[in-house]
Amino acid sequence: MRKLLTLIVLHLIFYPQVFGQIGGESTYDFLNLTNSARMAALGGNQIAINDSTDLNVSYNNPSLLRSEMKNMLTLNYVDYFAGVNYGYAAYSFGTPLPGNFAVGMHYINYGKFIEALPNGEKTGATFNAAEYALNMIWANEIKLNFTRNDSSRVSGTNSLTYGVNLKPILSSFENYQSIGIAADLGVSYFSKSGLAVASLVARNIGTQITTYYEGAERESIPFDLQFGISQRLQHAPIRFAATMQHLQKWDLAQAEEDDSGTTTVLREENFTKKFMRHLVLGVELLPSPNFTIRAGYNHQIRQELRLDEKMSTVGFSWGFGLRISRFHINYGSARYHLAGSSNIISIALNLNDGIRRR
Repeated sequence: MRKLLTLIVLHLIFYPQVFGQIGGESTYDFLNLTNSARMAALGGNQIAINDSTDLNVSYNNPSLLRSEMKNMLTLNYVDYFAGVNYGYAAYSFGTPLPGNFAVGMHYINYGKFIEALPNGEKTGATFNAAEYALNMIWANEIKLNFTRNDSSRVSGTNSLTYGVNLKPILSSFENYQSIGIAADLGVSYFSKSGLAVASLVARNIGTQITTYYEGAERESIPFDLQFGISQRLQHAPIRFAATMQHLQKWDLAQAEEDDSGTTTVLREENFTKKFMRHLVLGVELLPSPNFTIRAGYNHQIRQELRLDEKMSTVGFSWGFGLRISRFHINYGSARYHLAGSSNIISIALNLNDGIRRR
């Protein structure tokens, strides 16, 4: 555990060039896409969800991979915009080695393009563009025993989990290809009851190994430092979750220009607005183990993709989950722009149930 924390600190100290790599300033941006219907419904990203029945949570935070997830399979498909689609599939398995293991594949398909010359003349040929990231996830757990020496004499066991997700990357655009490597490091603290979770994640620590063409400079990849918490109420079927993203860069917005007719003044956002751009909020209503309703809000998306004339529900998201026998089916819808919403479907299969019956 101490070595893991040391690695995170050393990375933040010796690699400051990764700071500030937000949207469009780095390569392999597909790594930040929301991978599952549940996360889409909860605002796009939550890193502190305690749910051993959902293998997808380990994609956002590798330390959430638990031993109870062994022999679980999950499939996710996203119908994105303009013919683009992407998905994520993962499987968790057991080994004689210590810790928990899972492997997954994250891909994005940009579709088919028509080839043209620099002057715009079409050649009649077509080409494809796609990116892939293999996810190799490992996590382990430390039990933390404590005793309160007071009249209540309450004793119990909290837990600390830590994990890593190693991600070899292949990016292919026509004849231009790039290979890279990235890793996610995560640490999570679980309360004795398991109702409260706090997590710290450093995502996409890595670099390009080969560039898209000979002689090109290596581009940065989208590093993101995140902190998240969640709390499930003890006497009500509700879970609240919040995640702070892009902690490596405080100001995520460019100063806006105020034109008075004679002079132009740059106006920056106040502290509250800057803080809200980092915050992703989510809530789950859990009336039964077989049905869940979810909602979320992402202020950064709302501010970046809104239109001043009509903001509508941009930045808001919702979804639901169903459990039918061994199958978990989730749906999520996120409003990224007035032009439309992104819809995600996730299907998970618990293979342990079939094993028990046999």
